[in-house]
Amino acid sequence: MNSWYMIRARETGAEVAIYDEIGAFGVSAKGFLAELGALPQGTPIDLRLNSPGGSVFDAVAIYNALTRHAGRVTAWIDGIAASAASYVAMAGDEIVMPENAFLMIHDPAGLVMGTAEDMRAMAEALDKVKGSLVQGYAAKSSRLPEEISALMAAETWFDAKDALDAGLVTRIAEPVRMAARFDVARFRNAPPALVEAVEAVEATEAEETATTADIVVADDDVEPSATDPDPQVDGEDDEDAEAATPLGNSLPPGGPGRTVAAANTAPDATAIRAEALAHARAVADLCRLAGQPQMAGHFLEQEVSLDEVRAALLAAKAEAAPEIAPHHPQPGRSSAARPWGEIVARTFKLKG
Repeated sequence: MNSWYMIRARETGAEVAIYDEIGAFGVSAKGFLAELGALPQGTPIDLRLNSPGGSVFDAVAIYNALTRHAGRVTAWIDGIAASAASYVAMAGDEIVMPENAFLMIHDPAGLVMGTAEDMRAMAEALDKVKGSLVQGYAAKSSRLPEEISALMAAETWFDAKDALDAGLVTRIAEPVRMAARFDVARFRNAPPALVEAVEAVEATEAEETATTADIVVADDDVEPSATDPDPQVDGEDDEDAEAATPLGNSLPPGGPGRTVAAANTAPDATAIRAEALAHARAVADLCRLAGQPQMAGHFLEQEVSLDEVRAALLAAKAEAAPEIAPHHPQPGRSSAARPWGEIVARTFKLKG
């Protein structure tokens, strides 16, 4: 299973890398905390961060575990430490930020579906979480909590110099090659320099993919030899040849050994990547709306279509809460009760 973190022991200590969205792939902080707790007491830790954030509750748990760790923790911001990831960085005894890296703090956010009481409860929970985050940032930066709160409300991005001036990092390092491939457009105040850097990374990857595809095509584009066990014979019956091809493994134009890209036209890797990212975002949004964010990783691994995702979420919600009544529940089944499937279907605008 994919994971957003990696913990590995080294001769001089341990390296803890968080290089994706915290809590992604259906993997909670529980496994992270178990692996961290298995490290010998006093082990120095290099905490490497390149993350757009994620579950704030997981981030708070990780921060608390790292601050309790007896060994020295050095946090390295290897690209982006945004949202919940920036709070994890505050657990470092030393926080090192390259010149071209970015750190962002903002108010925590959440999704809830239910009654007015449910929404008030969520608002109260978010206020409590923010209070905890404010204290952590303020303790590291020596800024007043009121200042930190205002910066969070404004979704504030810091480059290395700004972060150092604000007291959120302790040292600036040499620039690193930007490797973040996250969708920073979802943040309202993402710096243009960061957006351009991410786009440059994606363009480079697309170019490398296209180049690789061209090389594969060139290597495969060979003439059949005299020893070919089944050479193409001029005048061969096309229908017979087609019938001899196993179902599901029909050859692309050009014969054996060639791919669809063999017409010297590389696949549009940028478009493919954009489509994949859009699908992943749609799956994650549906899962969050349904209150089942942990299911997103499973759906993405299984390459499930959006229609199948909606159907699975409906089934999960119906199983967890088969009905919802418009008023306070009374003993027995109310004739006015509406099935959860109807509520969720209308929310997701399912097709009949």
